[in-house]
Amino acid sequence: METLNIEEKVIDLLRTVFDPEIPVNIYDLGLIYRIEVGNDGSTLDVDMTLTAPNCPAADFIMEDVRQKLLTIDGLKEVNVNLVFEPEWTKEMMSEEARDELGL
Repeated sequence: METLNIEEKVIDLLRTVFDPEIPVNIYDLGLIYRIEVGNDGSTLDVDMTLTAPNCPAADFIMEDVRQKLLTIDGLKEVNVNLVFEPEWTKEMMSEEARDELGL
């Protein structure tokens, strides 16, 4: 139950992180591939991607994710891993994100 609570907080916080060039949060853009809370609840691993491998805001976005997730009570370590498999496509966006962007 506690793990689910942390995951809900993670998703809520990820919805406050935006790519500076896109007016949709990274969670609804489909950039988050994995959220895994460690067995003791003190570590968090997040796999994420970018809309483009050469995104100029990559470091900013990843640090924003890490800093926001570290505010969750009980977390001592947050690992944000940048992955490019599978390659991100527009189909990974939520319905709301597609509507927001007019797609």
